[in-house]
Amino acid sequence: MAQVVRGVIARAKGAPVEVVPVVVPDPGPGEAVVRVQACGVCHTDLHYREGGINDEFPFLLGHEAAGVVESVGEGVDEVAPGDYVILNWRAVCGRCRACKRGRPWYCFATHNAKQRMTLEDGTELSPALGIGAFAEKTLVAAGQCTKVDPAASPAAAGLLGCGVMAGLGAAINTGQVGRGDSVAVIGCGGVGNAAVVGSLLAGAGRIIAVDVDDRKLETARQLGATHTVNSRTVDPVAAIRELTGGNGADVVIEAVGRPETYRQAFYARDLAGTVVLVGVPTPEMTLELPLLDVFGRGGALKSSWYGDCLPERDFPMLIDLYLQGRLDLDAFVSETIPLDGVEEAFARMHRGEVLRSVVVF
Repeated sequence: MAQVVRGVIARAKGAPVEVVPVVVPDPGPGEAVVRVQACGVCHTDLHYREGGINDEFPFLLGHEAAGVVESVGEGVDEVAPGDYVILNWRAVCGRCRACKRGRPWYCFATHNAKQRMTLEDGTELSPALGIGAFAEKTLVAAGQCTKVDPAASPAAAGLLGCGVMAGLGAAINTGQVGRGDSVAVIGCGGVGNAAVVGSLLAGAGRIIAVDVDDRKLETARQLGATHTVNSRTVDPVAAIRELTGGNGADVVIEAVGRPETYRQAFYARDLAGTVVLVGVPTPEMTLELPLLDVFGRGGALKSSWYGDCLPERDFPMLIDLYLQGRLDLDAFVSETIPLDGVEEAFARMHRGEVLRSVVVF
């Protein structure tokens, strides 16, 4: 029987979000209903509200979440009621050409629940990244549920569902940071600072954090950056080169998603080094680089999708590191808020005052 819960929706472009009744249907084949315990407030949710992703309003926002499986539909055997899970937005299919080549983290046919949650008048909602977890309960594809150790705090664990995983994975999976490598991270919000932490976990010898906000740079230093550069006052390319013996960094992670910062990343890497783009650009942005420089500098220019993660592999491993005290996910939780605090959290995030606000139910 369908349930009615409270959820946060964006009804129109730029309009303040609203807390409204949301109808959650019983799970169908391959689906699960999850009782959400915590959900982070991510820039992607703000992009949805601003119409920056698509115009399929109204949106049910929220996607960085952890909770408990309440019920499952026919054919579901990967999770069961009572399982503590982190939600992910890329449930792999196991059948596409990427999956068949043994690279499921690139799955080209990821999927979500087939049914839609609705408003009480029957209006269908578009769940953010196929999740919609600013709600007391949400309907997802069962493959979007990754079972982890229930000892982990939901407020911290849920952040692996998007931003923290994106940054950690950009360093560890996409950039393949190795022991002793020099790494520069351009943009030190939640994703960039997670890349700092990922570089530290991978054994990087020098981690250079770059931002225009001294508050974010101080956080990066607390999380493991060995050096910081305020690019508002100095040339970041020159500064990174100076800090790496004049060579440039082995890996440069661009966590902003702008042509200007991508060019900085390109020229701040060592010859044959790697640039990883994990910041998300907007559709109108274009990039121009001298083709001779692209050829002559060698190395690799990579884009990182969700940190190139495989949730069933990466989430349990990272939660184990968290519980062992080797990965401080709690440091990313700037504040916990109620469900009706999302609009104010967007404003604080826009002003750069928080790494993550987290809705706790």
